[in-house]
This record gives sequence, structure tokens and C-alpha cells, in this order.
Amino acid sequence: MTGEPASRQPAPRREVVTGEPRRVRPLPRYRAQAEIEEQTALGDAYVRSLMRSQLRAGLTAFALLALVAGTLPLAFATLRDATAVWVVLGFAAYPLLTLLAWWYVRRAERNERDFARLVKGRPVP
Repeated sequence: MTGEPASRQPAPRREVVTGEPRRVRPLPRYRAQAEIEEQTALGDAYVRSLMRSQLRAGLTAFALLALVAGTLPLAFATLRDATAVWVVLGFAAYPLLTLLAWWYVRRAERNERDFARLVKGRPVP
């Protein structure tokens, strides 16, 4: 007995591959882009998805704009002062409209960026 435990297994035999590697046909990198260019049903679904998200952003911005514009006559009726009306028109309405426009542009750009990532085959975060 050499002092080695009986349960020890010999190391597995290493195999060396000497042949040429197989040529594997790579998958197309831009499958979504090809689907869109070929106008297949899947490509149509991609484009409709982008259009639907852009329409949703536009309708949301329009609804908020209608809400702001719709409440202005109520504000004018409660104020009954010409100076206060001009203050509301000059200082209260424009920051809201600017904020709404800023939100819409950021949302539309994000939708387009997500769509471009989808088409290029990168995951959308």
C-alpha cells in the first residue's frame, strides 16, 4: 500500500482535436432589419409597434395640451382682472407648454432609439 485512498479516481484522458473546425453558417445579424425591408408580416408588426408607441405619446401630449388650454377660460373667469389674465397667459401657460413639448420630444426619441436597438438586434434596456 502506498498510502493513497482507495476512492481516488484516475484523471480523465485528454483528447486533442487535430482536424479543421467545421464551418458553421452564421445567423443573419440583422434579421429584424431584413424583415422590415422585405415587408414581411413580422416586419410589419415591428413598424406598427413603433407607430403605435409614437401615436400613444402624441395622443398623451395632445390630451395634456387640451387640459391646459381647456382650463385657461376657467382661470380667466375666476380671476376677472385683466392684469392677472395677462400674467397667467405670459408666465403660467408657457412653462407648462414648454414642459409638455420637452416630454414629448424625449418620449418620441426614446421610442425611436428602442426601435433602432430592436432592429439592430441589441436588447432594449
